[in-house]
Amino acid sequence: MAKITRKPAPRKAPVPKNKAQPAVAKPKPARKPAPAKRSLKATKPNFQKPWTPAEVHEVFSRFRKANPEPKGELEHVNPFTLLVAVVLSAQATDAGVNKATRALFEIADTPQKMLDLGEERLRDYIKTIGLYRTKAKNVIALSAKVLSEFGGEVPRTRAEIESLPGAGRKTANVVLNMAFGEHTMAVDTHVFRVGNRTGLAPGKTPLEVELGLEKVIPAEFMLHAHHWLILHGRYTCLARKPRCEVCLINDLCRWPEKTV
Repeated sequence: MAKITRKPAPRKAPVPKNKAQPAVAKPKPARKPAPAKRSLKATKPNFQKPWTPAEVHEVFSRFRKANPEPKGELEHVNPFTLLVAVVLSAQATDAGVNKATRALFEIADTPQKMLDLGEERLRDYIKTIGLYRTKAKNVIALSAKVLSEFGGEVPRTRAEIESLPGAGRKTANVVLNMAFGEHTMAVDTHVFRVGNRTGLAPGKTPLEVELGLEKVIPAEFMLHAHHWLILHGRYTCLARKPRCEVCLINDLCRWPEKTV
């Protein structure tokens, strides 16, 4: 019987030690879709479409028809008590100021009577109002200045009113408008919000909004314009939840988030 000889299997070439084995690519996990970014247009009015003069006229015509003679809500009996009430209203509500000043103005409705009352007693009357200590000091100081520099009468220019302790541009605008019938635009938080939200007069500062409103509002409406805008912001165009469903100008408003 013949002997069967088997051939040896071929030897594999050795792998060099310094040569790395090719890595096997692992499958990448599926990426989750990125959350959709909220468009800036959702929070900012469309300022690319400015109001036309006809639209602005229509807005204030509607305000006038609904409320022909709007009144400020700060109670007062003369220009001096109006000045004091506006100074006290900084960072406070009109209702809160009225509650404090009803009794105050019964005994101190002139600069001389306010000085006679004195700072300490004045604090007792207005202690329910925020920053009442500083405000009492300012009211006594402005009363003294009105007497010494303006003959006891509230001055009738913006610069002079702004020179009084505690009085700024908004105070001057309110007094000039309500006491003396000047066509001024007092911009408080409500007017600032309405001017920006509607796109009627957008601005980063109260002064920008003020000048913007003065530029677009026809002269025939300027006497009452700031009252209409304040009341609109206070009772309709609310900060957190605007009442768009009852808004007189919802069809013209540029706010992209309006609910009508």
